[in-house]
Amino acid sequence: MVRREAIIRPLIVGTRGSALALVQTERVIAALRRRFPDRELVVQTVKTLGDRVVDVPLSQFGTTGVFAKEIERLLLDGAIDVAIHSLKDVPPEETPGLVLAAFPERADPRDALVSRKGLAFADLPSGARVGTSSVRRRAQLRALRPDLRYLDNLRGNVDTRLRKLDAGDYDAIVLAAAGLERLGRADAISERLSTEVCLPDAGQGIIGVQARADDREAVDLVSRIDDPGVRSQALAERAVLRAFGGGCKVPVAAHARLDQSGLHLEGLVAAVDGSRIVRASVDGPSDRAEDLGRRLWEELVDAGASSLLSEVSNG
Repeated sequence: MVRREAIIRPLIVGTRGSALALVQTERVIAALRRRFPDRELVVQTVKTLGDRVVDVPLSQFGTTGVFAKEIERLLLDGAIDVAIHSLKDVPPEETPGLVLAAFPERADPRDALVSRKGLAFADLPSGARVGTSSVRRRAQLRALRPDLRYLDNLRGNVDTRLRKLDAGDYDAIVLAAAGLERLGRADAISERLSTEVCLPDAGQGIIGVQARADDREAVDLVSRIDDPGVRSQALAERAVLRAFGGGCKVPVAAHARLDQSGLHLEGLVAAVDGSRIVRASVDGPSDRAEDLGRRLWEELVDAGASSLLSEVSNG
């Protein structure tokens, strides 16, 4: 009797088609190939709502997941086996039937200022035009420099945004340092903004790898490249957003730092105009990351975050 070898299916990996998304996908694929050199991995690009509509500020979409939902639908439908995301694009409430099976790496989570003349944030002249579509960034920066002009129409991929800066549409723009690093454009950074100046978005700099919860093979493969330290940071920060329960219209930030004693988690909620910012921080063991995130949210609420959320909701 002839023995037939088991057929191993290719693993179809879905991702956005931007240069940054493809670089991140290649990093994940390289990590998988080091562990599974014989496994065939196929990349399928997806153009999401956020990629198609580039003339509207993100805060005006009225929903979260504009860069992730369509990829998730393909995953649920079985058209792809694995999805690669910038974690900050993934809504904090996990989609039923899907699981974030790996957080393989985190780059610099800070925001970065890129200015036409190489100036730091504190040195920008009064009235300088600063481009960012993030309400979180605008609120925090406006609190420190209300004399600057903050423009919310900065959309497009990283190269498009840098071209708009070079063309003179802005005097400075604010981007994630991680994206610039991964694209080899770290030399463009004028200043990496400290977390005291601009607390990062939850999950910023983290790559999230998603699979169907019932696809045990894909989950097992992907879980081999998970970084436990990055996972604890991701879970803590996303727990803050999940407790918050809002969208991208409210400035909310969360950032976890891992050290020998455990996790240090900071968070804030701000008024859109930067006139008021509520901050809090908590410490705890890394294996209780989600509990830590919920505890931080309670601290923020006790410090007055609820009134800020009510102002935004009623505004």
